[in-house]
Amino acid sequence: MKTLIRAAALAACGGTVALADTWDMPTPYGDATFHTQNIVQFAQDIAEATDGGLDIIVHSAGSLFPHAEIKNTVRSGQVPIGEFFLSRLVNEDAAYGLDSQPFLATSYDDAARLWAAQEPVITELLAEQGLMPLFSVAWPAQGLYTNGEIATVADLSGLRFRAYNAALEEFAALAGAAPVQVEAPDIPQAFATGQVEAMITSPSTGANSTAWDFVTHYAPINAWVPKNIVVVNERAFRRLPSDVQDAVLAAAEAAETRGWEMSKAETDAQTAVLAENGMVIYEPSAELTAGLQEIGAQMLENWRAGASEPALAILQAYQQ
Repeated sequence: MKTLIRAAALAACGGTVALADTWDMPTPYGDATFHTQNIVQFAQDIAEATDGGLDIIVHSAGSLFPHAEIKNTVRSGQVPIGEFFLSRLVNEDAAYGLDSQPFLATSYDDAARLWAAQEPVITELLAEQGLMPLFSVAWPAQGLYTNGEIATVADLSGLRFRAYNAALEEFAALAGAAPVQVEAPDIPQAFATGQVEAMITSPSTGANSTAWDFVTHYAPINAWVPKNIVVVNERAFRRLPSDVQDAVLAAAEAAETRGWEMSKAETDAQTAVLAENGMVIYEPSAELTAGLQEIGAQMLENWRAGASEPALAILQAYQQ
């Protein structure tokens, strides 16, 4: 679905659309997702602040480009701006994947500290590709969705497990499960066809995909607090008039602050939605938590072995 953002201020300019610079913005998530709603507000803020000087058309749910292609379409200039899941880039550099390391940062405060350590390194890495980060927003902490209660890690053995990045693929494999790559919009069909049987994702994605239609139990294991990032093609940004650049940066700062607050509100609200629709919400057992933390510790050691110096510097700064 395409969400068209137009500035009401265009009317004050005689409705002269030709004077506006129009940007297409692909995003991977649907209109009900708070990330998308935050981006829609970001686009509206820019349109209003620039009197229609920059008009952003938000193409949600992967309708313009698939999630896996969004970063490179911004890099190549096919579109000037886009949103994607940050840790999808972990194969480029381990620095991108720290927020998806299990049990490293499991609260919003920890996630904010981690982003403060990540941001300068991520900015430098993206600059090498002609990209500039505008803002990043966390998802709610990730929980476990299954049919039936999971008492120990051994209960995950053999399950076909939805993965959305390399870290989750590794996590599933270490738990004895079989990882299967499935994007968020495809979750219901993947469960309906037996492609996957379990997943770790946020309560937001669970509620938006009506998880109660295909699984019965949810455990808030708070495995990690991953982030989406919005990036802009630096050349496209520099071509904007200076006042429009300032408006974009101001809107981005507001979107990051607003987005994190939206994420916090989502955690309780969407967990309640899961319960209201009949899912059993249960606290993970001490044995399950210990087993998951063991996997997390093993994954962090594996991560260290292949991490770049900038990535290791992020971890050191975060753990100080």
